[in-house]
Amino acid sequence: MTRGLVHIYTGDGKGKTTAALGLAFRAIGYGMRVKVIQFLKGGYSGEFKTVSLLKPWIEIEIINHFKKRIFKLTEDEWKKLAQLTEEAVASLLISLKKGEYDIYILDEIFGALKRDLITVEKIREIIKNKAEKVELVLTGRGAPYELKQMADYVTVMQKEAHPFDKQIGARRGIEY
Repeated sequence: MTRGLVHIYTGDGKGKTTAALGLAFRAIGYGMRVKVIQFLKGGYSGEFKTVSLLKPWIEIEIINHFKKRIFKLTEDEWKKLAQLTEEAVASLLISLKKGEYDIYILDEIFGALKRDLITVEKIREIIKNKAEKVELVLTGRGAPYELKQMADYVTVMQKEAHPFDKQIGARRGIEY
């Protein structure tokens, strides 16, 4: 690629992370290097196991700075998560400028924005400061209009039905 573009996967429907990881696996098939940074996704997920199984053969890294599920955090744990998010973004900015990976996926970055763990200004800085050839993918509900205006691709996942509406909880391997 001579020019990397910006993707946003947003909306209230399922499939934002799945679409981003699908893009990652397609790119890996062509020898591209991928880094995934997960915001607000504490605890274990199937993505980690898949990557650990494939790691000897593919160039992908998944980073999750907070190992605890975020649904029941104490005030001190939220403060720690805010600190870890700030550190992750500082490291990300350095890596993006260098273009250490071909594709960066910032999974649930808009959720982090909603919870005041990152600002719109910081996300704008991330978009503006990526290396020219870097492809950047941002996911999460509620992408702000001004960030959508900066993107080359904007996909809005729209929910028409979801098992949560029937009080069916998240299922391993499907929702996480």
